[in-house]
Amino acid sequence: MPDVTGLLLQWRGGDAEAFDALIPLIQKELHAIARRCMAGERVGHTLQPTALVNEAYVRLLDVRRVNWQNRAHFLAMAARVMRRVLVDSARSRRANKRGGEAVRVTFDEALLVAAGDQPELIALDDALQALARVDARKCQVIELRFFGGLSVEETAMVLGVSADTVLRDWRLARAWLTREMTKRRDG
Repeated sequence: MPDVTGLLLQWRGGDAEAFDALIPLIQKELHAIARRCMAGERVGHTLQPTALVNEAYVRLLDVRRVNWQNRAHFLAMAARVMRRVLVDSARSRRANKRGGEAVRVTFDEALLVAAGDQPELIALDDALQALARVDARKCQVIELRFFGGLSVEETAMVLGVSADTVLRDWRLARAWLTREMTKRRDG
């Protein structure tokens, strides 16, 4: 089995075939990230997990100059890109005044993501951006753990900190985001 980190380094070096070889190796993980990113989306969202992965794939093609560290770093970046795709989609929907909020019907009911009581994606993104201004590492911990699905150890490795630091940042960032989201909702 080819080495994911090696393929990332080859891709960064300009080998386009390395990226094509990389994607099948991490396809299941990318779909799991997409499903987590879409967990709070409304029923009938025009993007489904597969489309979200494909859109992230296209956007990742433009960022090959990143100094990839390893598989976890790549998956973290993929999670961030997927979140950006969803936020861009939500902002576009909000800006579209003619039918942007219309209920859409999908042909594949199994692909629908259950609507939850999670905060609106745009408000969450705004809160995450505010957290990044206050403490960028805590924001990265949320992105890597929640959106990227990385373990505490993987997150620590990507950020170059201890697992205890990641756990501390995780608890503080969640509390900060909860307070911020409550303030935005009530305010």
